[in-house]
Amino acid sequence: MTPPPAKGIPPRVALVLGGGGLKGLAHIGALRALEERGVRPTLIAGTSVGALIAAAYVRGLTIEQMETRALALRKPDLFRVDHMSMVVKRMLSPSLYLEQPLQNIVDSLAPEGTFRDLSIPLFVNTVDLERGAQVTWGLPGLQDVRVTDAVYASCALPGFFPPRVIDGRTCVDGGVMENMPAMMVSRHVDAVIAVDVGSTSLTAARRVREKGFASIFMRSAQLMMRSLQQMQLTAWHGPPLLLVRPAVWQYNWFSFAHTRAMIDAGYAAACEALDGVGDSLYASGGVYPRRKVELTVDRARCTGCGICATLAPDIMQMDAEGKAITVGGPHEWSRADGAFVPECPVQAISVEVIDGDGGRHRTMEHTVVGE
Repeated sequence: MTPPPAKGIPPRVALVLGGGGLKGLAHIGALRALEERGVRPTLIAGTSVGALIAAAYVRGLTIEQMETRALALRKPDLFRVDHMSMVVKRMLSPSLYLEQPLQNIVDSLAPEGTFRDLSIPLFVNTVDLERGAQVTWGLPGLQDVRVTDAVYASCALPGFFPPRVIDGRTCVDGGVMENMPAMMVSRHVDAVIAVDVGSTSLTAARRVREKGFASIFMRSAQLMMRSLQQMQLTAWHGPPLLLVRPAVWQYNWFSFAHTRAMIDAGYAAACEALDGVGDSLYASGGVYPRRKVELTVDRARCTGCGICATLAPDIMQMDAEGKAITVGGPHEWSRADGAFVPECPVQAISVEVIDGDGGRHRTMEHTVVGE
């Protein structure tokens, strides 16, 4: 029996699944939470692993089938070094890893045929390297290509996997420009549900320079994606957006050891967001859920650099002693707010969420912790 639609979810809703390496397996848990509540997106979009999971959903794979395949996935199934190309072409080699293992995974999950053949609209975010432009396959004028080609390209992290030429465009991972393509698909829907697994909450990285060029590149890419995504959310002017953030920031992008935990984290985060949505998604816009928070500054730590006051002048100011102070409060924030907090070089700013019963707890969203 199909469950009744979840309360508070408008009839026309877009589901957007962000990129984040294997952290994206949390999307499977999020899909289970949506399914249990009868939420059927009218369209679905994704970047990188989000595009892969979105394609599997459109193909008709069950949550159980997705979980089984995810739990069975091992490193050799995806990452096989292209030794021959690196020896023969050296610096001209297009990638570190072979194309075929990734292609095999895409072929086993994504629908056959073109975007015009799909029963549910699917949008796959990529970047045209040569033109320097974002290309979202599935949009009008970009539908007559194979879905598997677009999904492969969306997963092709530059330097790790070879690009894919699609309709004359050399395409790679869409996260290069937009890791969570929410605005691109927000037209003609009443609300957007976006699942962010990859770039906004980051733990502190230790000994990065000792882990090789791949780790250095990935860390740099994460920071770039976080910055781009934060700007998108801060300037959000589309329909109401429900932002789901599974607690997967402590896991490595390419870890195969925590699949079950990541799927469960996706389920828990989506359940919490959906069950507490109320009538927020019937508003005229904004990012939800919103929480009441209190900011405090550790004056002993504060060096008076002024970064917080520069980035958030409505919330932070400098006092007569040259120390940062908060203005007003408590503040009502969504998970898209407070980007200035982790920018403090000495971590002098802390954020506490004020619960409805008056209780407080420190939020981990802007807390830097070690891996």
